[in-house]
Amino acid sequence: MNIQDIHNLFLQCSSLSIDTRKIEKNSMFFAIKGENFDANTFAKEALDLGALFVVIDNESYFIDDRTILVKNSLETLQELAKFHRTYLALPIVALTGSNGKTTTKELINVVLSKKFKTKATIGNLNNHIGVPLTLLSFTKETQIGIVEMGANHQKEIEFLCQIAQPDFGYITNFGKAHLEGFGGVEGVIAGKSEMYQYLAANQKTVFVNLEDPIQIEKSKGIKSFTFGVKKENADLNIQNIKANPFVAIDYNNFGIESHLIGLYNANNINAAVAIGKYFEVKESDIKSAIENYIPANNRSQMMQKGSNEIILDAYNANPSSMAVAITNFLQLDKKNKIMILGDMFELGEESLYEHKVIVDSLVVQDQALCFLIGKSFYANLVSDENVKFFETFDAFSSFLETFRFNSNMILIKGSRGMALERTLEYIS
Repeated sequence: MNIQDIHNLFLQCSSLSIDTRKIEKNSMFFAIKGENFDANTFAKEALDLGALFVVIDNESYFIDDRTILVKNSLETLQELAKFHRTYLALPIVALTGSNGKTTTKELINVVLSKKFKTKATIGNLNNHIGVPLTLLSFTKETQIGIVEMGANHQKEIEFLCQIAQPDFGYITNFGKAHLEGFGGVEGVIAGKSEMYQYLAANQKTVFVNLEDPIQIEKSKGIKSFTFGVKKENADLNIQNIKANPFVAIDYNNFGIESHLIGLYNANNINAAVAIGKYFEVKESDIKSAIENYIPANNRSQMMQKGSNEIILDAYNANPSSMAVAITNFLQLDKKNKIMILGDMFELGEESLYEHKVIVDSLVVQDQALCFLIGKSFYANLVSDENVKFFETFDAFSSFLETFRFNSNMILIKGSRGMALERTLEYIS
């Protein structure tokens, strides 16, 4: 069965799933092998739960004419997504970057949805499986697709662009993320810039933040729409940005006050405004879209517990995002500040050094009490009255049983694996 035949069957289905726990009636189930399981074993269960067709790559699990046997289920999923994207022929905005991808994607979506029927990557389904699933969620009713692309090694963005074939692209930034896989910062720049190379080769359009010299350099020669703060030559000139703690921007004598915290989110907002302007969304709609957007999923969430104000940013962390979060937090006009910071993962040989850089920046400040949690921070232990080290979260939680938060401004940030949102249980 060729990919067009499979696509014809897919069009008969209500949805597509790779997880029998989320099977919908009349859906298509793809049996994708994982490191610790063979999803082919779930093919019959998928049909029993209401799937219309199942795609398998192990003939031992063939059931009946509802079974589609292929050489490799994952590769077929990717080929199907590419075919479906060509079939729909809708404009696609793709974005990648070291920090801020998901927030920027959400902002772009709420802005463009004011004028168009949009569909965007759900959560962070942004890898070699998530991007195909995103594309296959688009329908003939979708007017603009928004696709987030993540990567932890070179050639990954190139591969995802070949599947999604974006018409527009934006790179949020080039930071110190996934250094282990990319082989250092230069590897990050090369890997993320694969999006520029695709857009250039296909005469597509890139959105460029003129605040970022790397974006300017790497996007030379590509059709572009630019934005920046106090950049008179930009297609969108932002007059002013501020944050205390929420970000507000001004452009064209038009003000937007967001629910996002930290100046590092200004670029994410500016990008969404620029893309909205490019697609001719009304300024009043851009304003209402951004002002009504509330961050969730542990991403720069502002919350109140008892007498304490909390910035919960525990979804992810790398040296770049950690540094700007600390800088922004220290600049806030608040008293009784506390930082609870967890280890940053996937830094490879740079891990010890990058954690030391953060520690060094904290011991020279006296505006906040700092709790550092995790083996990498603990390996850089120093004696300082404002910086306390805990090798594990269990050690920290034992300490919290006797520590009392009282009218504090608290920043909680760490890599996802640290699960620092657990700290909330001890704040009242």
